[in-house]
Amino acid sequence: MNITSTKRWLIIGLIAVAMTNAYSQTTLKPDAVWGSGAHKFSLATGSPGELGLLEVLATDFAKTHDATVTWYKAGSGQAMRLLQDRKVDMVLAHAPPAERKAVADGWAKGRNLIGSNEFWILGPVNDPAKIRSAIDAVDAFKRIQDTGNKFVSRGDNSGTHQKENEIWRASGRTPDTTTLIITKDFMTASMKRANDEGAYFLTDSSTFIVEKKNMPQLRMLFRGGPILANPYHTLYLSEPTEGASTAQKFGDYLASEKVQTLLRDFGRQQYGEAMYNDAKTTAKVVKD
Repeated sequence: MNITSTKRWLIIGLIAVAMTNAYSQTTLKPDAVWGSGAHKFSLATGSPGELGLLEVLATDFAKTHDATVTWYKAGSGQAMRLLQDRKVDMVLAHAPPAERKAVADGWAKGRNLIGSNEFWILGPVNDPAKIRSAIDAVDAFKRIQDTGNKFVSRGDNSGTHQKENEIWRASGRTPDTTTLIITKDFMTASMKRANDEGAYFLTDSSTFIVEKKNMPQLRMLFRGGPILANPYHTLYLSEPTEGASTAQKFGDYLASEKVQTLLRDFGRQQYGEAMYNDAKTTAKVVKD
């Protein structure tokens, strides 16, 4: 990697860290609260909350466990920072390298696989970079960069942003700042930007299943391969928070057959296809 590329990666990394720090310093306001039971806990996660899955699960858990569930919307990097700062009791994260490091460093525990969706690469209908015929996701990113096409990045240290960077590094390319659009925003808003800009974009499959009717200029152009698996894990603090006991019960609930069955079918009736995979299916692709 040459000096120019190194500088670009440094700038991108600094932006992500700054966004995470700024988020953690703001006054936290919950995005939703479900139930009113005596047993309270809070969690941070992103797309599962945005897409309605968490509401279904939290509402049922609150009823069956006399609980109150408080949700803070945050990408995985921000969510893990909130956990480390003891501002939430658990996270549902999809950033495996960061999760493994948190456990290895000793401040987090309870990393259990719950399920997954996939990462898909979206792009303009006419696919100017020709990624439909790419060999794999790495090749697709190379084509986007080498043909000078726009790419929308979350730029927020979320699990999706971390996956973007993983694929860019594997490609041996550094995003060109003249064609890189950094949103510092959540998935749906970033996808809308890609739709409006005629850009390529890495999304989780569940969000596009829900939002594709609102994104007429985008198509799913590439999917598949282990690097595009998107597993979700639970994570708690090693030194328990006040709501840790109830949070861990919620984690057990997520792993139950009741919830795993729901995951296999969630969204199918409304959108014509399931939005998630259960833990058993995910474990065939993801080994950690």
